[in-house]
Amino acid sequence: MGTPLKLRAVDAADFAVLGAYLQDALVPVQDMRFLGEENRFVMVANRFCWENLAAEEDAGAGPGAGQGGTAAGSYERVHCGITFEHVLSVEAKGFTPGAAADRGRLLEVLTILAEGDVVTLVFSGGAAVRLSVETVEAFVQDMGEPWPTMWRPHHPVEDELDQDGGTR
Repeated sequence: MGTPLKLRAVDAADFAVLGAYLQDALVPVQDMRFLGEENRFVMVANRFCWENLAAEEDAGAGPGAGQGGTAAGSYERVHCGITFEHVLSVEAKGFTPGAAADRGRLLEVLTILAEGDVVTLVFSGGAAVRLSVETVEAFVQDMGEPWPTMWRPHHPVEDELDQDGGTR
């Protein structure tokens, strides 16, 4: 395991980095909360450790070589706490927080955008959370030890790039 992730985001550029680290994180709907009295939105995610994969590829292990130098193709995930500060209101699209039908649902993070006084968490399947904020500020911190997984997130655009050898 590398160093646990601990980030602070205060502008659109920071949120682009945050979104890259959180891409493909799995977020249980039941682990999202708006703490109105504290002007805070919090959630716990199961984050894929993209930075470990990139480090292995940079070291010459090649894509898919696996975590810790193994050839078995294992990767890592870790629990991650995410806090958005100065939140005035929260709107959800594509799911209903607190509804029994959505309680056990997992959302997969695509990206996080910060534009003016709005932060948008974009999930696969058309789901999103829109945070109206006084000031853009978020914190992300890994919690606990990572665990191995055999599954690397896959994006269909990667297939197109592999077939063409570049972008279209």
